[in-house]
Amino acid sequence: MLELSTDPGLHPTARANARGPYVGAPRGAHPIRRFARDAALDRLLRELYAGFGPQQWWPARTPFEVIVGAILTQNTAWRNVELALANLRAHERMSPRRLLDAAPDELAALVRPAGYYNAKAKKLHAISAWYLDVGGLPALKRRALGPLRAELLDVHGVGPETADSILCYAAGRRSAVVDTYTRRILSRHGWLDADANYEAIRAWLEERLVDARVVYEEFHALFVRAGYDNCKPTARCETCPSVVKAASSGGAAR
Repeated sequence: MLELSTDPGLHPTARANARGPYVGAPRGAHPIRRFARDAALDRLLRELYAGFGPQQWWPARTPFEVIVGAILTQNTAWRNVELALANLRAHERMSPRRLLDAAPDELAALVRPAGYYNAKAKKLHAISAWYLDVGGLPALKRRALGPLRAELLDVHGVGPETADSILCYAAGRRSAVVDTYTRRILSRHGWLDADANYEAIRAWLEERLVDARVVYEEFHALFVRAGYDNCKPTARCETCPSVVKAASSGGAAR
């Protein structure tokens, strides 16, 4: 398992926005004219996009840092992940080989701010070993998506949401990320049951989203933004761009 300096997954991104570096579709991919083949879903996403603006995700310095962040964000807030990522960068551990070289106790201490630190240290070791074995970012970009996703799901600590986050944001693949916000927004708009399983929701989205990298990235980022700002367990619909747009155009708020 040699760590190749030529692996683009370890190279800093040239992209940045007001929040800092990000890994994702380039600026030339904006503005998005169409999100979905389904008219209602397309309208909702375009309204969120107009209201919130391009999200330009995932916040990271390299594609491999996206992978690390996808592991660390499990069951914790992103602000805690940022502290753990900063620790890893400060101690020069932000690469698969250097993560594997770190003793379990050392790695657990570095990622402690993200919670579940012993478990997450083991997960980082597992995903780092897999990343090197599979051939780094070039393999994630070129291999057939279905078998690659199935293999990724066999890695210790990688569930469907983590796998799709890695594939979508680190590798730029068309793999729809489903999270609590996705489920909540789709169910509140009457498109899916709140208890629909992950794969059913993912299939529903992938049948409808336009087949473009920037669409897959922005759809999920916009749903996270809407969920964080408005579509909470107790909804704050009055300031949601979707509702404001409907009201200003004389339509019924959804």
